[in-house]
Amino acid sequence: MHPTRIQLLFEKLKREGRAALVAYLTAGDPSPEKTPALVVALERGGADLIELGVPFSDPIADGPVIQRAAERALKAGTTLKKVLDVGRRIRETSEVPLLLFTYLNPAFQYGFEKLARDAKEAGFDGCLLTDVSVEEAEQYVTVMRAAGLDTVFLAAPTSTERRLQLIAKYSSGFIYLVSRTGVTGERATLSESIEPLVRRMRAITSAPLAVGFGVSSPEQAGAVAQMADGVVVGSAIVRLIERQASEEQLEAFARSLREGMALAAAI
Repeated sequence: MHPTRIQLLFEKLKREGRAALVAYLTAGDPSPEKTPALVVALERGGADLIELGVPFSDPIADGPVIQRAAERALKAGTTLKKVLDVGRRIRETSEVPLLLFTYLNPAFQYGFEKLARDAKEAGFDGCLLTDVSVEEAEQYVTVMRAAGLDTVFLAAPTSTERRLQLIAKYSSGFIYLVSRTGVTGERATLSESIEPLVRRMRAITSAPLAVGFGVSSPEQAGAVAQMADGVVVGSAIVRLIERQASEEQLEAFARSLREGMALAAAI
């Protein structure tokens, strides 16, 4: 398997001694037609990697902000196929690494082999199924890897050592560390679970580690960047979109996160 844009990104950032800013947004919110421009705005602001969320009617890992975004996107007619089309449109002007962020049900309904083929053709670099059990992931991983796609898995503070080993085995590109138990959403403070989880994961893998769930300010992004290889920001971005923020405002927010990360690195 040739290196993906995700793998090349983390190799580049490691050489530069800085963490990746990973931006999540729900594809199709407020409409599939507007999503590519929002992605480009985030990239201009300094986002290194984009997670494009597929709206789903039963998003068990998502808090209220992203749930509302999924509802808006579904009402706008967004489907998995349309999210792949969004990826194609982004690829017309950008080489930013793209991670397809979805649930097992839509992927299973679409068909793993068809999804792998179509996602690769559309310009995606990897896939994250939030609710797939890593103990039963071998077939899914085999199909995705055969198509040249990374498979990203979630590790949580409650994950057992056995599960962390499996997550390390089946993840490529990076490993997504969930900073706290519960659902996505902005938090006033960072979880104390982050550093111990990073240490546990570092003990068993050299793969890049990105931390998400609750990171929402430049100061928090800077603190996480000191511990991990990537900082994932989702709900804060999705809330801006919910408030009908302009592309310029999204770009400015991404830039503020990037500056927070740079400032922390300089201290």
